[in-house]
Amino acid sequence: MKYRKPIIGITMGDPSGNGPELCVKALARTEIQQLCNPVVIGDARIIERAAVIVGHPEMKINQISSISEANFLPDTINIFHMDLVDFREFEFGKVSAMCGNAAFQSVTKVIELALQKEIDATVTNALNKEALNMAGFHYNGHTEIFAEYTGTKKYTMMLAHQNLRVVHVSTHVSLRQACDMVCKDRVADVIRIANQGCMDMGIKEPRIGVAGLNPHAGENGLFGTEEIEEIIPAINTTRLEGIYVEGPVPPDTIFSKARGGWYDVVVCMYHDQGHIPLKVIGFNYNKKERKWDAVEGVNITLGLPIIRTSVDHGTGFGHAGQGIANEASLVNAIDYAVKLVENKK
Repeated sequence: MKYRKPIIGITMGDPSGNGPELCVKALARTEIQQLCNPVVIGDARIIERAAVIVGHPEMKINQISSISEANFLPDTINIFHMDLVDFREFEFGKVSAMCGNAAFQSVTKVIELALQKEIDATVTNALNKEALNMAGFHYNGHTEIFAEYTGTKKYTMMLAHQNLRVVHVSTHVSLRQACDMVCKDRVADVIRIANQGCMDMGIKEPRIGVAGLNPHAGENGLFGTEEIEEIIPAINTTRLEGIYVEGPVPPDTIFSKARGGWYDVVVCMYHDQGHIPLKVIGFNYNKKERKWDAVEGVNITLGLPIIRTSVDHGTGFGHAGQGIANEASLVNAIDYAVKLVENKK
């Protein structure tokens, strides 16, 4: 049987941000064209403008209204056109309800296409949460939209770069709320989801490290009791299920251990505990040239019935329309999506 490259649906993100430019830059790469059959979900006119801005006017824009119309030819961007942007109101770097709506509609359409199995995986560019809420869609981010529109109750965010992978017990809540959300049932669920997620990536026997919530992982109750009352019981429960899991490990050492190969994934207790170490290694700023040399890392939603990966950065409103956005994170996200598709077969 002839190998069929997976069809990857890629949202354009907020049209006022860097997503459209990143789409063109990534899809202009020969290795991406060889790796998969990509389809951008969004607005064809925005992608046409982005192609000129980033210096790829040779890219042909194939406007489609169904996946069957895509041609997947070299130097061609297939764009599932949704007519979402009024150019009389459009401005780069502007937070607006129109662009928030455009980003949201692109996301729900890519979910629909994946659930209908017209595409094999979804990849998302960044949206702006303020614009999303201005448009009347009150979600904390992509993860929550995907969970609701796929009917998923138990899920978690994974961030990955090189050999460091982190998952989260909580994400977009206040730090005070995050502490309250560290309960044994949720920690156990995240350990299970992380274990399955690693296996979906081809890691046959995942090694999971669980971070403590408190300094020194509580120091036997001296600095807090969450480890004793919630985290350790969750670890013990999942160990009995045959999962290789260690912890709680002090948060100030667990990521160095993971980078050293002790763990395949780290279970983090809240948003910044996982995001900060991942972005320290993935984001590199060139002070002399005043630009980002690398903005890398992939955001993966685990626990969904469909595959979803994403860039691990924001909309870049401050540089949108200048053609200088770094596409590395989107390229990584596409690569991860393809690997997940292949391991799922």
